[in-house]
Amino acid sequence: MIKKITCLLMMVGLSFIVNAQSIGPISITHGQEIKADKEKIVRIAGEANGKIYTLATRKKGFYIKVFKSDDMSLISTNEIEMKDFKDKEPVFEEIAVLDGKVFILGSVYDKKAKVANLLAVEISEDGKLTSNRKKIFSTKVTKKRERGAFYIKESPGRDRLLILHAALFDKEEVIQYEVKLIDNNLDIITEYIEKVPFNDRKDLEFDIVDFDVNYNDDIFIVINESYRDRKTKTNNEKFQVHAFKSANGFKKEVIDIAFTNKEIINCEMLADENGKIRLVGFYSSVRKNGKANKELKGVYASVVDVNTKSVDQLKFNEFDYDTKVKLIGERRAKKGKDVKPLYMTHSLIQKEDGGLILLSEYQLVIVGKSSGIGPLQFTPVTYINNEIIVTSINPDGSIGWSNVIPKKQKAAYTTLSIGFAAFSGNSNFTVSASVSVPIGVLGKGPEYLSAMPIYENGQLTVLFNDNPKNYGVTDIEDIKWLGNYNKAVPAAVMFDDNGKMTRVDQDDVVKHQLVLRPRVFFRKSNNEYIIYSSRKSQDKLGRMSIN
Repeated sequence: MIKKITCLLMMVGLSFIVNAQSIGPISITHGQEIKADKEKIVRIAGEANGKIYTLATRKKGFYIKVFKSDDMSLISTNEIEMKDFKDKEPVFEEIAVLDGKVFILGSVYDKKAKVANLLAVEISEDGKLTSNRKKIFSTKVTKKRERGAFYIKESPGRDRLLILHAALFDKEEVIQYEVKLIDNNLDIITEYIEKVPFNDRKDLEFDIVDFDVNYNDDIFIVINESYRDRKTKTNNEKFQVHAFKSANGFKKEVIDIAFTNKEIINCEMLADENGKIRLVGFYSSVRKNGKANKELKGVYASVVDVNTKSVDQLKFNEFDYDTKVKLIGERRAKKGKDVKPLYMTHSLIQKEDGGLILLSEYQLVIVGKSSGIGPLQFTPVTYINNEIIVTSINPDGSIGWSNVIPKKQKAAYTTLSIGFAAFSGNSNFTVSASVSVPIGVLGKGPEYLSAMPIYENGQLTVLFNDNPKNYGVTDIEDIKWLGNYNKAVPAAVMFDDNGKMTRVDQDDVVKHQLVLRPRVFFRKSNNEYIIYSSRKSQDKLGRMSIN
Protein backbone atom coordinates (compact mmCIF):
# COMPACT_ATOMS: atom_id res chain seq x y z
CA MET A 1 0.00 0.00 0.00
CA ILE A 2 1.30 3.48 -0.82
CA LYS A 3 1.20 5.52 2.40
CA LYS A 4 2.30 8.81 0.95
CA ILE A 5 2.57 10.41 -2.38
CA THR A 6 3.71 14.00 -1.39
CA CYS A 7 3.02 16.92 -3.57
CA LEU A 8 5.93 15.99 -5.86
CA LEU A 9 4.26 13.54 -8.35
CA MET A 10 4.70 12.94 -12.08
CA MET A 11 2.60 11.04 -14.58
CA VAL A 12 2.69 10.11 -18.27
CA GLY A 13 1.62 12.05 -21.33
CA LEU A 14 -1.36 11.14 -23.52
CA SER A 15 -2.37 12.19 -27.00
CA PHE A 16 -5.59 14.19 -27.30
CA ILE A 17 -6.15 12.37 -30.58
CA VAL A 18 -5.93 8.87 -29.08
CA ASN A 19 -8.21 8.39 -26.05
CA ALA A 20 -6.36 5.48 -24.44
CA GLN A 21 -2.75 4.53 -24.00
CA SER A 22 -0.42 2.41 -21.91
CA ILE A 23 3.19 2.44 -20.82
CA GLY A 24 4.45 -0.63 -19.03
CA PRO A 25 1.70 -1.66 -16.58
CA ILE A 26 0.04 1.78 -16.64
CA SER A 27 -3.16 2.48 -18.63
CA ILE A 28 -4.76 5.92 -19.12
CA THR A 29 -8.05 7.06 -20.60
CA HIS A 30 -9.28 10.64 -20.87
CA GLY A 31 -12.75 12.13 -20.71
CA GLN A 32 -14.26 14.95 -22.73
CA GLU A 33 -12.34 18.07 -23.60
CA ILE A 34 -13.01 20.94 -21.19
CA LYS A 35 -14.46 23.68 -23.40
CA ALA A 36 -13.90 27.42 -22.82
CA ASP A 37 -11.42 26.59 -20.08
CA LYS A 38 -9.81 29.82 -18.92
CA GLU A 39 -9.23 28.43 -15.43
CA LYS A 40 -6.49 25.87 -14.84
CA ILE A 41 -7.10 23.05 -12.37
CA VAL A 42 -4.62 22.96 -9.48
CA ARG A 43 -6.30 20.42 -7.16
CA ILE A 44 -8.56 17.40 -7.58
CA ALA A 45 -10.33 17.12 -4.22
CA GLY A 46 -12.12 13.83 -4.83
CA GLU A 47 -15.17 12.08 -6.17
CA ALA A 48 -18.62 12.05 -4.53
CA ASN A 49 -22.29 12.07 -5.51
CA GLY A 50 -21.45 11.01 -9.07
CA LYS A 51 -19.29 14.11 -9.48
CA ILE A 52 -15.62 15.09 -9.42
CA TYR A 53 -14.76 18.25 -7.45
CA THR A 54 -11.71 20.32 -8.38
CA LEU A 55 -10.08 23.64 -7.54
CA ALA A 56 -8.99 25.90 -10.40
CA THR A 57 -7.26 29.26 -10.61
CA ARG A 58 -7.23 32.19 -13.03
CA LYS A 59 -4.94 35.12 -12.29
CA LYS A 60 -5.57 35.81 -8.57
CA GLY A 61 -8.96 34.12 -8.19
CA PHE A 62 -9.91 30.56 -7.26
CA TYR A 63 -12.84 28.57 -8.62
CA ILE A 64 -14.69 25.32 -7.87
CA LYS A 65 -15.11 23.27 -11.04
CA VAL A 66 -17.48 20.30 -10.93
CA PHE A 67 -17.44 17.44 -13.49
CA LYS A 68 -19.56 14.36 -14.19
CA SER A 69 -17.89 11.16 -13.03
CA ASP A 70 -18.87 9.08 -16.07
CA ASP A 71 -17.66 11.16 -19.04
CA MET A 72 -15.74 13.82 -17.04
CA SER A 73 -17.62 16.63 -18.76
CA LEU A 74 -17.81 20.03 -17.04
CA ILE A 75 -20.97 20.76 -15.05
CA SER A 76 -20.25 24.15 -13.47
CA THR A 77 -17.58 26.74 -12.62
CA ASN A 78 -18.05 28.86 -9.48
CA GLU A 79 -15.76 31.57 -8.14
CA ILE A 80 -14.82 31.36 -4.45
CA GLU A 81 -15.65 34.58 -2.59
CA MET A 82 -15.45 34.94 1.20
CA LYS A 83 -15.06 38.70 1.61
CA ASP A 84 -17.35 38.83 4.64
CA PHE A 85 -14.72 37.24 6.90
CA LYS A 86 -12.79 39.90 8.89
CA ASP A 87 -13.29 42.24 5.92
CA LYS A 88 -10.51 40.36 4.16
CA GLU A 89 -10.40 37.71 1.48
CA PRO A 90 -8.93 34.53 3.03
CA VAL A 91 -5.78 33.05 1.61
CA PHE A 92 -6.78 29.71 0.12
CA GLU A 93 -5.25 26.75 1.98
CA GLU A 94 -6.91 23.51 0.83
CA ILE A 95 -9.96 21.72 -0.61
CA ALA A 96 -11.11 18.33 0.64
CA VAL A 97 -13.92 15.79 0.27
CA LEU A 98 -14.86 14.19 3.61
CA ASP A 99 -17.48 11.42 3.50
CA GLY A 100 -19.15 12.97 0.45
CA LYS A 101 -19.01 16.54 1.79
CA VAL A 102 -16.81 19.10 0.05
CA PHE A 103 -15.00 21.79 2.04
CA ILE A 104 -12.61 24.64 1.31
CA LEU A 105 -10.29 26.16 3.91
CA GLY A 106 -8.88 29.68 3.94
CA SER A 107 -6.69 31.59 6.40
CA VAL A 108 -6.82 35.23 7.46
CA TYR A 109 -4.40 37.14 9.68
CA ASP A 110 -6.14 39.64 11.99
CA LYS A 111 -3.56 42.43 12.31
CA LYS A 112 -5.38 44.29 15.08
CA ALA A 113 -5.96 41.27 17.32
CA LYS A 114 -2.72 39.55 16.22
CA VAL A 115 -4.56 36.31 15.55
CA ALA A 116 -4.11 33.69 12.80
CA ASN A 117 -7.56 32.42 11.74
CA LEU A 118 -8.59 29.42 9.65
CA LEU A 119 -12.07 29.31 8.13
CA ALA A 120 -13.80 26.21 6.70
CA VAL A 121 -16.80 26.43 4.36
CA GLU A 122 -18.90 23.60 2.95
CA ILE A 123 -19.48 23.45 -0.81
CA SER A 124 -22.84 22.35 -2.25
CA GLU A 125 -23.16 19.51 -4.79
CA ASP A 126 -23.27 22.04 -7.63
CA GLY A 127 -20.02 23.67 -6.45
CA LYS A 128 -21.33 26.78 -4.67
CA LEU A 129 -20.43 28.04 -1.19
CA THR A 130 -23.05 27.24 1.47
CA SER A 131 -23.91 28.95 4.75
CA ASN A 132 -22.26 26.10 6.67
CA ARG A 133 -19.01 27.71 7.69
CA LYS A 134 -16.95 27.62 10.87
CA LYS A 135 -13.82 29.25 12.23
CA ILE A 136 -11.59 26.27 12.96
CA PHE A 137 -8.53 28.10 14.29
CA SER A 138 -8.11 31.41 16.09
CA THR A 139 -4.51 31.27 17.25
CA LYS A 140 -2.78 34.12 19.04
CA VAL A 141 0.53 35.15 17.46
CA THR A 142 2.85 38.14 17.87
CA LYS A 143 2.91 39.86 14.48
CA LYS A 144 2.43 39.29 10.76
CA ARG A 145 5.98 38.07 10.15
CA GLU A 146 5.52 35.53 12.95
CA ARG A 147 1.99 34.46 12.03
CA GLY A 148 3.26 30.99 11.13
CA ALA A 149 1.52 28.64 8.72
CA PHE A 150 -1.16 25.96 8.53
CA TYR A 151 -0.40 22.36 7.52
CA ILE A 152 -3.27 20.04 6.58
CA LYS A 153 -3.52 16.26 6.20
CA GLU A 154 -6.46 14.04 5.30
CA SER A 155 -7.11 10.91 7.37
CA PRO A 156 -6.69 7.47 5.71
CA GLY A 157 -10.46 6.95 5.96
CA ARG A 158 -11.03 10.29 4.20
CA ASP A 159 -13.45 11.43 6.89
CA ARG A 160 -11.17 13.62 9.03
CA LEU A 161 -8.78 16.53 8.62
CA LEU A 162 -5.70 16.85 10.80
CA ILE A 163 -4.61 20.49 10.91
CA LEU A 164 -1.39 21.83 12.41
CA HIS A 165 -0.48 25.48 12.98
CA ALA A 166 3.11 26.32 13.90
CA ALA A 167 4.70 29.71 14.68
CA LEU A 168 7.79 31.25 16.22
CA PHE A 169 7.60 33.83 19.04
CA ASP A 170 11.06 35.29 18.55
CA LYS A 171 11.19 37.85 21.39
CA GLU A 172 9.60 35.45 23.84
CA GLU A 173 12.01 32.74 22.68
CA VAL A 174 9.16 30.27 22.31
CA ILE A 175 8.10 27.90 19.52
CA GLN A 176 4.37 27.18 19.47
CA TYR A 177 2.42 24.54 17.61
CA GLU A 178 -1.29 23.72 17.79
CA VAL A 179 -3.02 20.67 16.34
CA LYS A 180 -6.74 19.92 15.79
CA LEU A 181 -8.62 16.93 14.43
CA ILE A 182 -11.78 17.93 12.50
CA ASP A 183 -14.67 15.64 11.48
CA ASN A 184 -16.89 15.86 8.39
CA ASN A 185 -19.31 18.23 10.19
CA LEU A 186 -16.49 20.71 10.88
CA ASP A 187 -16.63 19.80 14.58
CA ILE A 188 -13.39 19.61 16.56
CA ILE A 189 -12.77 16.07 17.83
CA THR A 190 -9.70 17.04 19.83
CA GLU A 191 -7.14 19.85 20.04
CA TYR A 192 -3.78 20.41 21.66
CA ILE A 193 -1.34 23.32 21.95
CA GLU A 194 2.33 23.17 22.93
CA LYS A 195 4.94 25.86 23.66
CA VAL A 196 8.62 24.96 23.48
CA PRO A 197 11.03 27.46 25.10
CA PHE A 198 14.54 27.81 23.71
CA ASN A 199 15.96 30.65 25.83
CA ASP A 200 18.43 28.30 27.51
CA ARG A 201 19.44 26.65 24.23
CA LYS A 202 20.55 29.38 21.84
CA ASP A 203 21.66 26.90 19.18
CA LEU A 204 18.43 24.91 19.31
CA GLU A 205 17.22 23.53 15.97
CA PHE A 206 13.56 22.54 16.26
CA ASP A 207 11.81 20.64 13.48
CA ILE A 208 8.33 19.12 13.25
CA VAL A 209 9.47 16.42 10.88
CA ASP A 210 6.11 14.69 10.38
CA PHE A 211 2.58 14.37 11.73
CA ASP A 212 -0.25 12.01 10.90
CA VAL A 213 -3.53 10.38 12.00
CA ASN A 214 -4.51 6.70 11.64
CA TYR A 215 -7.82 4.87 11.15
CA ASN A 216 -8.44 4.94 14.93
CA ASP A 217 -8.21 8.77 15.06
CA ASP A 218 -4.90 8.43 16.92
CA ILE A 219 -2.65 11.44 16.29
CA PHE A 220 1.14 11.29 16.04
CA ILE A 221 3.63 14.16 15.87
CA VAL A 222 7.33 13.50 15.33
CA ILE A 223 9.61 16.15 16.87
CA ASN A 224 13.34 16.54 16.31
CA GLU A 225 15.32 18.90 18.55
CA SER A 226 19.06 19.34 18.25
CA TYR A 227 21.53 21.67 19.93
CA ARG A 228 25.25 21.72 20.67
CA ASP A 229 26.52 22.08 24.23
CA ARG A 230 29.57 24.28 23.76
CA LYS A 231 31.01 23.48 27.20
CA THR A 232 30.93 19.71 26.85
CA LYS A 233 31.34 19.80 23.05
CA THR A 234 28.52 17.35 22.57
CA ASN A 235 25.52 17.22 20.26
CA ASN A 236 22.24 16.78 22.13
CA GLU A 237 19.55 15.16 20.02
CA LYS A 238 15.91 14.73 21.06
CA PHE A 239 13.98 12.56 18.61
CA GLN A 240 10.47 11.90 19.91
CA VAL A 241 7.02 10.67 18.97
CA HIS A 242 4.18 12.57 20.63
CA ALA A 243 1.13 10.29 20.62
CA PHE A 244 -2.48 11.26 21.28
CA LYS A 245 -4.56 8.06 21.35
CA SER A 246 -8.35 8.34 21.09
CA ALA A 247 -8.80 5.35 23.42
CA ASN A 248 -6.83 7.24 26.08
CA GLY A 249 -8.81 10.47 25.77
CA PHE A 250 -6.11 12.00 23.54
CA LYS A 251 -3.78 12.39 26.52
CA LYS A 252 -0.27 13.25 25.36
CA GLU A 253 2.27 10.45 25.55
CA VAL A 254 5.96 10.85 24.69
CA ILE A 255 8.20 8.11 23.29
CA ASP A 256 11.93 8.87 23.13
CA ILE A 257 14.07 7.38 20.38
CA ALA A 258 17.55 7.48 21.87
CA PHE A 259 20.90 7.36 20.03
CA THR A 260 24.30 9.11 20.09
CA ASN A 261 26.79 10.63 17.63
CA LYS A 262 24.22 11.04 14.87
CA GLU A 263 21.74 13.70 13.83
CA ILE A 264 18.36 13.17 12.15
CA ILE A 265 17.96 15.15 8.91
CA ASN A 266 14.38 14.29 7.92
CA CYS A 267 11.66 11.72 8.48
CA GLU A 268 8.75 9.94 6.83
CA MET A 269 6.18 8.27 9.08
CA LEU A 270 3.83 5.35 8.44
CA ALA A 271 1.28 4.75 11.22
CA ASP A 272 -1.02 1.71 11.28
CA GLU A 273 -4.16 1.04 13.31
CA ASN A 274 -2.35 -1.45 15.59
CA GLY A 275 -0.22 1.13 17.36
CA LYS A 276 2.92 0.57 15.32
CA ILE A 277 4.76 3.51 13.77
CA ARG A 278 7.55 3.22 11.21
CA LEU A 279 9.99 6.10 10.88
CA VAL A 280 12.43 6.32 7.96
CA GLY A 281 14.75 9.07 6.72
CA PHE A 282 18.29 10.40 6.37
CA TYR A 283 20.84 10.98 9.11
CA SER A 284 24.25 12.64 9.36
CA SER A 285 27.35 12.01 11.44
CA VAL A 286 28.63 14.24 14.26
CA ARG A 287 32.16 15.60 14.55
CA LYS A 288 34.35 15.26 17.64
CA ASN A 289 33.63 18.89 18.59
CA GLY A 290 29.90 18.10 18.80
CA LYS A 291 28.86 19.77 15.54
CA ALA A 292 26.71 17.80 13.12
CA ASN A 293 28.08 17.44 9.58
CA LYS A 294 24.57 17.96 8.11
CA GLU A 295 25.48 15.95 5.00
CA LEU A 296 23.71 12.64 4.40
CA LYS A 297 25.49 9.61 5.82
CA GLY A 298 22.76 7.09 5.11
CA VAL A 299 19.24 5.90 5.90
CA TYR A 300 17.81 5.06 9.33
CA ALA A 301 14.78 2.85 10.03
CA SER A 302 12.85 2.65 13.29
CA VAL A 303 9.72 0.91 14.57
CA VAL A 304 7.92 2.39 17.59
CA ASP A 305 5.22 0.56 19.55
CA VAL A 306 2.89 3.28 20.85
CA ASN A 307 0.93 0.82 23.03
CA THR A 308 3.99 -0.13 25.09
CA LYS A 309 5.81 3.19 24.45
CA SER A 310 8.89 1.26 23.37
CA VAL A 311 11.31 1.39 20.44
CA ASP A 312 11.26 -2.06 18.85
CA GLN A 313 13.77 -1.26 16.11
CA LEU A 314 16.39 1.37 15.30
CA LYS A 315 19.02 0.82 12.61
CA PHE A 316 21.37 3.22 10.85
CA ASN A 317 22.53 2.11 7.38
CA GLU A 318 25.31 3.95 5.53
CA PHE A 319 25.04 4.47 1.77
CA ASP A 320 26.80 1.71 -0.14
CA TYR A 321 29.68 2.54 -2.46
CA ASP A 322 27.80 1.99 -5.74
CA THR A 323 24.99 4.33 -4.71
CA LYS A 324 27.44 7.05 -3.65
CA VAL A 325 29.26 6.77 -6.98
CA LYS A 326 26.00 7.55 -8.80
CA LEU A 327 25.24 10.48 -6.50
CA ILE A 328 28.60 12.19 -5.95
CA GLY A 329 30.99 10.55 -8.42
CA GLU A 330 33.68 7.89 -8.10
CA ARG A 331 36.47 10.24 -6.93
CA ARG A 332 34.49 11.62 -3.98
CA ALA A 333 33.03 8.22 -3.13
CA LYS A 334 36.53 6.72 -2.85
CA LYS A 335 37.49 9.50 -0.42
CA GLY A 336 34.53 8.59 1.80
CA LYS A 337 32.67 11.86 1.24
CA ASP A 338 29.03 12.12 2.27
CA VAL A 339 26.04 13.08 0.11
CA LYS A 340 24.88 16.71 -0.08
CA PRO A 341 21.64 17.34 1.92
CA LEU A 342 19.59 18.18 -1.19
CA TYR A 343 17.46 15.04 -1.25
CA MET A 344 13.94 15.26 0.12
CA THR A 345 12.05 12.18 1.25
CA HIS A 346 9.47 11.78 -1.48
CA SER A 347 7.33 8.69 -0.81
CA LEU A 348 7.18 5.85 1.69
CA ILE A 349 5.70 2.55 0.49
CA GLN A 350 4.96 -0.56 2.53
CA LYS A 351 6.03 -3.76 0.83
CA GLU A 352 4.19 -7.06 0.86
CA ASP A 353 6.90 -8.65 3.05
CA GLY A 354 6.48 -6.01 5.77
CA GLY A 355 9.49 -3.98 4.66
CA LEU A 356 9.48 -0.49 3.17
CA ILE A 357 10.56 1.36 0.04
CA LEU A 358 11.78 4.94 0.47
CA LEU A 359 12.08 7.33 -2.48
CA SER A 360 14.14 10.48 -2.01
CA GLU A 361 14.49 13.09 -4.73
CA TYR A 362 17.05 15.78 -5.45
CA GLN A 363 15.19 19.07 -5.16
CA LEU A 364 16.50 22.61 -5.36
CA VAL A 365 14.56 25.87 -5.49
CA ILE A 366 16.54 28.89 -6.70
CA VAL A 367 15.01 32.30 -5.93
CA GLY A 368 16.54 35.09 -8.01
CA LYS A 369 16.84 38.79 -7.30
CA SER A 370 13.61 40.77 -7.55
CA SER A 371 13.31 43.62 -10.02
CA GLY A 372 10.68 46.18 -10.91
CA ILE A 373 9.31 49.58 -9.93
CA GLY A 374 7.58 50.29 -6.62
CA PRO A 375 5.20 47.53 -5.49
CA LEU A 376 5.47 45.73 -8.84
CA GLN A 377 8.44 43.58 -7.95
CA PHE A 378 8.97 40.43 -10.00
CA THR A 379 11.00 37.50 -8.72
CA PRO A 380 12.47 34.75 -10.93
CA VAL A 381 12.17 31.25 -9.45
CA THR A 382 13.67 28.01 -10.76
CA TYR A 383 12.65 24.53 -9.62
CA ILE A 384 15.06 21.65 -10.16
CA ASN A 385 14.07 18.00 -9.59
CA ASN A 386 16.78 15.53 -10.51
CA GLU A 387 17.69 11.93 -9.65
CA ILE A 388 15.73 9.80 -7.17
CA ILE A 389 17.32 7.48 -4.62
CA VAL A 390 15.26 4.29 -4.24
CA THR A 391 15.98 2.34 -1.04
CA SER A 392 14.39 -1.01 -0.23
CA ILE A 393 14.36 -1.67 3.52
CA ASN A 394 13.99 -5.17 4.96
CA PRO A 395 11.50 -5.89 7.78
CA ASP A 396 14.42 -5.87 10.28
CA GLY A 397 15.47 -2.33 9.26
CA SER A 398 18.51 -3.31 7.20
CA ILE A 399 18.93 -2.30 3.54
CA GLY A 400 17.91 -4.91 0.99
CA TRP A 401 19.01 -2.91 -2.05
CA SER A 402 19.30 0.64 -3.34
CA ASN A 403 19.40 2.20 -6.79
CA VAL A 404 19.21 5.62 -8.44
CA ILE A 405 16.70 6.73 -11.08
CA PRO A 406 18.56 9.08 -13.44
CA LYS A 407 16.72 12.22 -14.55
CA LYS A 408 17.27 15.97 -14.85
CA GLN A 409 14.26 18.30 -14.78
CA LYS A 410 13.98 22.06 -14.57
CA ALA A 411 11.20 24.65 -14.73
CA ALA A 412 11.47 28.43 -14.34
CA TYR A 413 8.88 31.18 -13.95
CA THR A 414 8.53 34.76 -12.71
CA THR A 415 6.13 35.70 -9.93
CA LEU A 416 4.95 38.73 -7.95
CA SER A 417 5.13 36.71 -4.72
CA ILE A 418 6.82 33.47 -3.81
CA GLY A 419 4.22 32.32 -1.32
CA PHE A 420 6.43 30.60 1.26
CA ALA A 421 5.50 31.05 4.92
CA ALA A 422 8.13 32.96 6.90
CA PHE A 423 9.17 32.51 10.51
CA SER A 424 11.03 35.80 10.94
CA GLY A 425 13.80 34.40 8.81
CA ASN A 426 14.84 32.03 11.60
CA SER A 427 16.13 28.84 10.02
CA ASN A 428 16.41 27.12 13.42
CA PHE A 429 12.64 26.55 13.46
CA THR A 430 11.28 24.44 10.61
CA VAL A 431 8.24 22.36 9.76
CA SER A 432 9.48 19.86 7.23
CA ALA A 433 6.28 17.78 7.46
CA SER A 434 4.10 18.07 4.37
CA VAL A 435 6.60 20.12 2.41
CA SER A 436 4.91 21.01 -0.86
CA VAL A 437 4.90 23.50 -3.66
CA PRO A 438 2.55 26.44 -2.91
CA ILE A 439 -0.76 26.39 -4.79
CA GLY A 440 0.07 29.75 -6.38
CA VAL A 441 3.01 28.12 -8.15
CA LEU A 442 0.94 25.39 -9.78
CA GLY A 443 0.23 26.07 -13.42
CA LYS A 444 3.56 27.81 -13.93
CA GLY A 445 5.76 24.80 -14.69
CA PRO A 446 6.99 23.01 -11.53
CA GLU A 447 3.94 20.72 -11.61
CA TYR A 448 5.45 18.87 -14.60
CA LEU A 449 8.54 17.84 -12.63
CA SER A 450 9.30 14.99 -10.17
CA ALA A 451 7.99 11.42 -10.41
CA MET A 452 5.21 9.11 -9.33
CA PRO A 453 5.90 5.75 -7.63
CA ILE A 454 3.28 3.01 -7.90
CA TYR A 455 3.53 -0.26 -5.98
CA GLU A 456 1.12 -2.97 -7.05
CA ASN A 457 1.38 -6.78 -6.78
CA GLY A 458 4.90 -6.49 -5.38
CA GLN A 459 6.11 -4.47 -8.39
CA LEU A 460 7.51 -0.93 -8.06
CA THR A 461 7.06 1.27 -11.13
CA VAL A 462 8.12 4.92 -11.20
CA LEU A 463 6.77 7.32 -13.86
CA PHE A 464 8.21 10.67 -14.91
CA ASN A 465 8.38 13.11 -17.82
CA ASP A 466 11.62 13.11 -19.77
CA ASN A 467 13.51 14.56 -22.67
CA PRO A 468 12.91 12.38 -25.79
CA LYS A 469 16.69 12.32 -26.29
CA ASN A 470 16.92 10.15 -23.15
CA TYR A 471 15.07 7.18 -24.69
CA GLY A 472 16.66 4.01 -23.35
CA VAL A 473 19.30 5.87 -21.28
CA THR A 474 19.95 4.56 -17.75
CA ASP A 475 23.46 5.90 -17.12
CA ILE A 476 23.17 9.00 -14.93
CA GLU A 477 26.20 10.55 -16.61
CA ASP A 478 24.47 10.50 -20.03
CA ILE A 479 21.11 12.02 -19.01
CA LYS A 480 20.11 15.26 -20.74
CA TRP A 481 18.01 18.00 -19.16
CA LEU A 482 14.25 18.23 -19.54
CA GLY A 483 13.94 21.98 -20.04
CA ASN A 484 10.82 22.37 -22.16
CA TYR A 485 8.19 20.40 -20.27
CA ASN A 486 5.61 21.06 -23.01
CA LYS A 487 7.64 18.69 -25.21
CA ALA A 488 8.02 16.04 -22.50
CA VAL A 489 7.47 12.36 -23.23
CA PRO A 490 6.55 9.68 -20.68
CA ALA A 491 9.11 7.27 -19.26
CA ALA A 492 8.91 4.59 -16.60
CA VAL A 493 11.39 2.46 -14.68
CA MET A 494 10.51 -0.88 -13.12
CA PHE A 495 12.40 -2.65 -10.30
CA ASP A 496 12.65 -6.36 -9.63
CA ASP A 497 13.09 -7.97 -6.19
CA ASN A 498 16.85 -7.39 -6.30
CA GLY A 499 16.63 -3.72 -7.27
CA LYS A 500 17.56 -4.23 -10.91
CA MET A 501 16.12 -1.34 -12.91
CA THR A 502 14.47 -1.65 -16.34
CA ARG A 503 13.50 1.43 -18.30
CA VAL A 504 10.27 1.46 -20.36
CA ASP A 505 9.69 4.18 -22.97
CA GLN A 506 6.51 4.93 -24.87
CA ASP A 507 6.65 3.80 -28.49
CA ASP A 508 3.59 5.58 -29.88
CA VAL A 509 4.25 9.20 -28.87
CA VAL A 510 2.44 11.57 -31.23
CA LYS A 511 2.91 15.25 -31.93
CA HIS A 512 0.96 17.73 -29.81
CA GLN A 513 0.11 15.12 -27.15
CA LEU A 514 -1.34 16.23 -23.84
CA VAL A 515 1.02 16.34 -20.87
CA LEU A 516 -0.28 15.53 -17.42
CA ARG A 517 0.06 17.93 -14.50
CA PRO A 518 1.86 15.81 -11.90
CA ARG A 519 0.70 17.60 -8.76
CA VAL A 520 -2.90 17.59 -9.91
CA PHE A 521 -4.27 14.13 -9.15
CA PHE A 522 -6.50 12.17 -6.80
CA ARG A 523 -5.66 8.63 -5.70
CA LYS A 524 -9.03 6.91 -5.59
CA SER A 525 -7.53 3.55 -4.64
CA ASN A 526 -4.20 1.74 -4.79
CA ASN A 527 -4.58 1.16 -8.53
CA GLU A 528 -6.85 3.98 -9.74
CA TYR A 529 -6.14 7.70 -10.08
CA ILE A 530 -8.05 10.71 -11.39
CA ILE A 531 -5.65 12.91 -13.35
CA TYR A 532 -5.54 16.17 -15.30
CA SER A 533 -3.91 16.72 -18.70
CA SER A 534 -3.34 19.90 -20.65
CA ARG A 535 -1.45 21.43 -23.54
CA LYS A 536 -2.02 25.09 -24.36
CA SER A 537 -5.80 25.39 -24.84
CA GLN A 538 -6.45 21.63 -24.61
CA ASP A 539 -7.57 20.35 -21.17
CA LYS A 540 -9.00 17.01 -20.02
CA LEU A 541 -9.57 15.00 -16.88
CA GLY A 542 -8.69 11.32 -17.06
CA ARG A 543 -8.35 8.06 -15.19
CA MET A 544 -5.18 6.09 -14.71
CA SER A 545 -5.18 2.44 -13.67
CA ILE A 546 -2.56 -0.20 -12.93
CA ASN A 547 -2.71 -3.48 -14.85
